[in-house]
Amino acid sequence: MHLLPDVWRQDYWLPPGVTWKDMDHLADSDRPQPLDLLIALPLALGFVALRYVFERFFAPSMGRCLGVRNRLQVTAAPSPKLESFYTKRSRQPTQSEIVSLMSLCGKTQRQIETWFRRRRNQDRPCQTKKFGEAAWRFFFYITAFVAGLACLVDRPWFWDRSECWRKYPVQPMERAHYWYYMLELGFYGSLLLRISVDIKRKSAKMFNYGTGWRKTCDTLFVVFAGVFLVTRLVIFPSKIIHTTLVLSMEVFEPFVGYYLFNTLLMVLQALHIFWAGLILRMVYKFLKGKLEKDERSDEESEVEEEEEDKGGEENVDRDGDYCWERSKDTLNSKLSMLTNSCVLNNLTNHRASVADRMRKAQ
Repeated sequence: MHLLPDVWRQDYWLPPGVTWKDMDHLADSDRPQPLDLLIALPLALGFVALRYVFERFFAPSMGRCLGVRNRLQVTAAPSPKLESFYTKRSRQPTQSEIVSLMSLCGKTQRQIETWFRRRRNQDRPCQTKKFGEAAWRFFFYITAFVAGLACLVDRPWFWDRSECWRKYPVQPMERAHYWYYMLELGFYGSLLLRISVDIKRKSAKMFNYGTGWRKTCDTLFVVFAGVFLVTRLVIFPSKIIHTTLVLSMEVFEPFVGYYLFNTLLMVLQALHIFWAGLILRMVYKFLKGKLEKDERSDEESEVEEEEEDKGGEENVDRDGDYCWERSKDTLNSKLSMLTNSCVLNNLTNHRASVADRMRKAQ
């Protein structure tokens, strides 16, 4: 327990020559406190409730305006044995399990694979639900961007980055900035509370769920790619990291907090580079006309949904084609037997006729 006070040692978190006593003249309302983190929990619950209201009452009408319609899904035929395997063992059986299910249920491999695909698609959320989740994030991010810009645009350190370190760390925190951070923390806390039920979808995809909005979705993708590459690969390292890594050294000497937070910013920049690589690959496919899906999303979910879209009728056609192939093979076999029988009969009759003519000639 004696190690706990060491976490708050002033030489860890404050520049050399600055102590915690230097912070005492700031009022409690002018600086954040560790207990302020507790405010994030009721804020997170409030965001969950607000999201429910938005998705329940506002998102459906917006979706109808954008032409969002639920796709017609072909439901899996009732099968107690397959349903028991699906719920208790696995949603995606292996090849050996499919073979055992074939003998257990008296179905073909194709029928069992089709049943499991349709059953998995039944558990996936509908288009309106996906649209509601994407729309909720879209409107929050737009609101947060506008609010953050309004809080920062008239501050001197927004334009002159050296102002960030004037009198650091003895700097009061404005209430607008305090609540901006707390609301952001509450929002991401609400996402953490719903992480097990949320869908992996991006905000710009809300236009992809509507009919007739493909060009709008493509335009938003181009805008998103441009904004991401400029802000994350140019502005972030040249402005933010340069400020914390270089300009800060003009005011104080390095300390533990300096290395810790700059390391975290470097890790974030590495993630930006990784995400930028995925986006550039998508841009290349987009320019080549081969972009069919968002590579950041759940690939298996999208593939199976596309199969089911092609799907209800196409799966029936496949099964029909399969049955027709079997029927055709059976018919060909019977025709072959009939043909062979006719040929043999003709040969037998011909030989009998020749033998009869020879006896008469003798």
